[in-house]
Amino acid sequence: MAIDLENPGGFLTTRLRQAVNWGRKYSLWPLPFGTACCAIEFMSTVSSYNDLSRFGAELVRFSPRQSDLLIVAGTVSYKQAPILKTIYSQMAEPKWVISMGVCACSGGFYNNYSTLQGIDRIIPVDVYVAGCPPTPENLLHGLVQLQQKVEQEGLAPAARRHAARAGKAERA
Repeated sequence: MAIDLENPGGFLTTRLRQAVNWGRKYSLWPLPFGTACCAIEFMSTVSSYNDLSRFGAELVRFSPRQSDLLIVAGTVSYKQAPILKTIYSQMAEPKWVISMGVCACSGGFYNNYSTLQGIDRIIPVDVYVAGCPPTPENLLHGLVQLQQKVEQEGLAPAARRHAARAGKAERA
């Protein structure tokens, strides 16, 4: 069977990176790390009204080895920080992190000795979702931003991806 070059049909050409990133974009498996009221908002985001499954992220897993998206929702104390770091390190590559809510992003109004002032002090964060608590629409917007980021990136592992970003921050 020969391929008619004048009338191409029946085959698709693309780059490997584009095909892989398209698959990654629509198959994010989130692991919720919910500690406060933001976790309740996450629950409403995965409900039928907001339907997170429209974006390909409906397979909520509670095992870091089966997840590639960590959603940290709520206040993280210094006692929880090593647990969060362990969960992040147990996730397989590629992996992404969404920091959901002002407490996870910056400590919120808990400026005291026991609250971690932003999870980006211990693990790299890809998308920040603002709000106290953020609405389901905010989380969906953050997920769409992450999908756009996944679609544009190469096949580099997260460690190298975040190391490059940290290097840019040090030079600035």
